[in-house]
Amino acid sequence: MFKKTLIIVITVFALIGCNNNQNNEQINASQNDVVNPFTTNANGRVNSKGIAAVSINMNFATIEFTRHPVGENDILIEILYAGICHSDIHSINGDWGNSSYPLVVGHEIAGRVVQVGSAVTKFKVGDYAGVGCMVNSCGECVNCLNNQEQYCLNGTIFTYGNVDRFHDNEISQGGYSDNIVVSEKFAILIPSNAQMEKVAPLLCAGVTTYSPIQVMKIKSGDKLGVAGFGGLGHMAVQYAVKLGAEVTVFDITEDKREDASNMGAVKYVNVNNPSDLQNLGDTLDYIISTIPARYDLNMYLSILKRNGQMAILGIPPANQMPSINVVDLIMRNGSRKIFGSAIGGIKETQEMLDYSVANDIYPEVEIINAEPRAVEEAYRNVIDGKVKFRYVIDMKTLN
Repeated sequence: MFKKTLIIVITVFALIGCNNNQNNEQINASQNDVVNPFTTNANGRVNSKGIAAVSINMNFATIEFTRHPVGENDILIEILYAGICHSDIHSINGDWGNSSYPLVVGHEIAGRVVQVGSAVTKFKVGDYAGVGCMVNSCGECVNCLNNQEQYCLNGTIFTYGNVDRFHDNEISQGGYSDNIVVSEKFAILIPSNAQMEKVAPLLCAGVTTYSPIQVMKIKSGDKLGVAGFGGLGHMAVQYAVKLGAEVTVFDITEDKREDASNMGAVKYVNVNNPSDLQNLGDTLDYIISTIPARYDLNMYLSILKRNGQMAILGIPPANQMPSINVVDLIMRNGSRKIFGSAIGGIKETQEMLDYSVANDIYPEVEIINAEPRAVEEAYRNVIDGKVKFRYVIDMKTLN
């Protein structure tokens, strides 16, 4: 009896081991099926193609360019999807300063790893990976060591339009392209069960709103206002509602009132309708502003309760920056707090992405083809507020 039982146990373990080997072989086969479609030039630079802004007036063209070689700590990502952020529009229009052209923008990037450097441990070929708003930092200052690379004291290297001091001072180029080479430290691992066509905007709009919600420690029952109900704002609403907050949305049109309600907002305020603004003073615990144009900061501060907090996320053009009347700030809005927040560090971005996928929190997106004219039309719609809520470029359609 003992021998018979022993034989059965050994057989079971052998079958388990065989199945595990088969599973591993299937995984390896799947990874081996991922072919690196990109070539390199004589200097090892990766040949790339992208949709670039060629002038300040939202004129796009498809261009060919190269990226720095894949270093030992780098990964090469085949870009599948790239989100369109309002920051892209500000950048190519020179709203925040001069840009150099041609410029490939885009810092909401989702794709698949097709090559890894010899020292890479975080990724393997076949993994899904994303890139957000930054691609490098010093890694040594107090902010970098505190997982806040976006505030690097020696200068964060942002995904596009930055002088990359780590790669011969070339200008960084973004995600409206077929590939990107990035240090594994600045890439985000995308869960295999994620909705890939919706992931890219999470890497900017997602973490930009997730981070201040964590800072303010918003919880069930808190009353939160979200000012600006666009690409960022609709993510803030979803995160806050998931936490049980009572959300009031502020926007300038009636077009999104139903959308706000469908996402769980308890109130919608059209700031161009005077009756909507009545009896709002001292009613909210927190406000998140995503507004990308000039607006009345003091009005929003007055809606906060005493000791309430307002986070500023949106950056308007330089000539439309809002200002604060200091007398009103002191005499009418005293004891209210206001702070700025820029995206999130790599650690927090990974946390946000895992949380979003686990809780089925995604942006509402409209997929467009990777064609210059399609991007130009999308930009005009973003400027006119006609998108609900994020355009995503299908980079697989790039010719």
